[in-house]
Amino acid sequence: MTPQAAATIDRSRVREAMSGPITAVHPSFDRDGAFDWNGVRAGIERGIDAGSGTMLLTYGDSLHSLITDDEVSELLRVVVDQTRGRALVVAADRQWWTAREIEFEQYANGVGADLLMVLPPHWGGGVTHDSLVEHYRAVSEHIPVMLVTAAFIANQALGLRVIETLLDTVPGVAAIKDDVTGAFARRMALLVHERWAVVSGGQKQNHLDLQPYGCDGYMSTYLHFRPEVAHVYWRAVAAGDLTVAANLIRDFDHPWMALADTLPGGFDAMFHGAREIFGIAGRWRRPPYASLGDKDMERLGGFFAGLPSLEKSI
Repeated sequence: MTPQAAATIDRSRVREAMSGPITAVHPSFDRDGAFDWNGVRAGIERGIDAGSGTMLLTYGDSLHSLITDDEVSELLRVVVDQTRGRALVVAADRQWWTAREIEFEQYANGVGADLLMVLPPHWGGGVTHDSLVEHYRAVSEHIPVMLVTAAFIANQALGLRVIETLLDTVPGVAAIKDDVTGAFARRMALLVHERWAVVSGGQKQNHLDLQPYGCDGYMSTYLHFRPEVAHVYWRAVAAGDLTVAANLIRDFDHPWMALADTLPGGFDAMFHGAREIFGIAGRWRRPPYASLGDKDMERLGGFFAGLPSLEKSI
């Protein structure tokens, strides 16, 4: 992307689309591991109906660890087709080397994705400041880039130096998603928020920690199942009512994550089970990832039935 082309990025649109609670795109499978495309499309409709301004594909939530390169491309095509311009679409990679990443960014641009979330390979300290900067620069030639700080978990000082250089020299970056949290996230947000949209991954409490330093939105679980929880939380934050925001975290998020610690397959297995309970798609994931059994599904159904009313938190 040339400097002239980068100047055409509608940064206000990106920030607006990533403000508030937004939803990740989750793949759906049948019991035998085949893609359930109807379930994928139903999940997109659920997210749009719930008010998400972005359909966010990610390496983690979109289970790119379980699908092939060809399926990554097909999943993106289906997401763009189903979204039909009603939300921003962010593509995601599979930690490819630079030449393969460039092929995919050209494909993503061609099918109509708005941004590409780039997660570079970073195993064993194999990247440097210069190699990462060049990777992001090359990938942003045809499509605006969204960084994800998971790439910097093992070397946060390196990550901050890379971010500073990108701000000054690579105009094709438009957004960043944080997975590191804590002091790193606060410093990162203060650095970039005037230029890039900032999204907090994970739970409301991570967003609440980051919000004073410049954070536009957060990835919401409840947006899929109880969207009113996500929206009441967002209105509380916007109004500066931190007591209500904290109460919602206490009453809805903490019990949800505590349950995840007790279920086989962890958070993602629980999330896919909830999709079945709410009629979006089946609970199934490809092995070796575990899927919830019937008794676990009964426990999960009981959890949702036992959630308090919003009035209790407000």
